[in-house]
Amino acid sequence: MAKILFVMTGADQRTLADGGRKRTGFWADEAVIPYEAFKDAGHEITVATPGGVVPPVDPASLSARANGGEENAAAVRAVVEGAAEFGSPLALSDVRVDDFDAVYVPGGQGPMEDLAVDADSGRVLTQAVESGLPVGVVCHGPAALLAAVKEDGTNAYAGYRITAFSNTEERLAGNADTARWLLQDRLTEAGLKVEVGEPWAAHVQVDRNVVTGQNPASSGALAVELLKKLAGPAPVTP
Repeated sequence: MAKILFVMTGADQRTLADGGRKRTGFWADEAVIPYEAFKDAGHEITVATPGGVVPPVDPASLSARANGGEENAAAVRAVVEGAAEFGSPLALSDVRVDDFDAVYVPGGQGPMEDLAVDADSGRVLTQAVESGLPVGVVCHGPAALLAAVKEDGTNAYAGYRITAFSNTEERLAGNADTARWLLQDRLTEAGLKVEVGEPWAAHVQVDRNVVTGQNPASSGALAVELLKKLAGPAPVTP
């Protein structure tokens, strides 16, 4: 059994370019799909957020439209509301990376508000990648990688080939014109090699111990790849 740390947002609003605010949080199925995959595989999950606040879910991500129908939406809502881990998070400041075997960051636009600048989240993600732990991040979750800055001022993930919610997807979703900054641009500026696929299609990148997914549709495939990392290398056949 592995111990997997979910680094999650504590922000329930995001700041717009004009100074306004809009409701946000984590995107439900980006947490729920990997959560269920990891639990089904027998692994233990711990959630951590800035200040130890209960991670807020983006209400838009609980809708039937966002989940391919009301039946799926109800199943997602049941996990969000019923999973004990989501209701009793640690404070990121109290997290010891040595206590875990992998780190996972679900998306939603909340991470762009808090995890992108949170020193404790940055410490955890820096220590995780430098120690070789599997790190999985999806959609807007890679905003958290922006805070993973080493003592020399460089990003711990610079040079890694990753994917993230793309500029094109932001425009298609109607968010580009109101955003303070675009994730794909900011990650590129930090030295990460961002490679994106077709809008809304599942797309996963694997580079060394880092697994990233582009959008909500990528959550399941990302979970599969992260589980492979936890399982270790395949045995060599003589």
